[in-house]
Amino acid sequence: MFVKQFRYSADNLGYLLYSANEAIAIDAGAVQETIYFAKKNKIQIKYLINTHSHHDHTSGNKEMLQKTDARFIDCTKIKSDEKISLDEEILNIIFTPGHTDDSITFQADDFLITGDTLFNCTIGNCFSGNLKAFFQSLKRLISFSEETRIYSGHDYVKESIQIARGIEKDNFYIHEYIKKYNPQLVVSLLGDELKVNPFLRFNTPGMINILKKQNMPVDTEFERFNSIMEIF
Repeated sequence: MFVKQFRYSADNLGYLLYSANEAIAIDAGAVQETIYFAKKNKIQIKYLINTHSHHDHTSGNKEMLQKTDARFIDCTKIKSDEKISLDEEILNIIFTPGHTDDSITFQADDFLITGDTLFNCTIGNCFSGNLKAFFQSLKRLISFSEETRIYSGHDYVKESIQIARGIEKDNFYIHEYIKKYNPQLVVSLLGDELKVNPFLRFNTPGMINILKKQNMPVDTEFERFNSIMEIF
């Protein structure tokens, strides 16, 4: 399965996932560009879906449905894992609440489309208020292979890398991470996220020491994650 990324608005990222002949549009704010790409490559946009229901991710839905024969799948109705077939390839929909109660992630082959749950070098805000659910969702995502490509819902890399630098000043992986950043295709490997993304580093000795110095709870994984969220 192939991934085509589209940038729209200031920093939003939408996607077209496609196989030989069929595609699913995800957070399709770049409507014209997405349709043009599909027509040029003779791909049918079979489905339209969102990573969650925030307006900046659903803004292209109406126009996309007017201009294609795509069938809309409502992310707010998905409350457990599901599967979608494109030609003979399977796309997994993973229920990942936390950023919002209706947040979902898409997985196939060696990639994840994570929306606002997991960004490149940071994570989303916990607007749902359910931090434990958010933590469990992130735990599930970081359980995939370190070679998994992470495609997120926004390009916040430049701002996020500065925050990561401020938190872990001696983390030499940060320099290598920023060298790989390409605003024309915003993607990172999960293994690199585990090396630099401070919100995923709740089990690393360096982060635990930082939390201890600030007298924050560190006894369990969730306590450490919660402490990182409180401080940063």
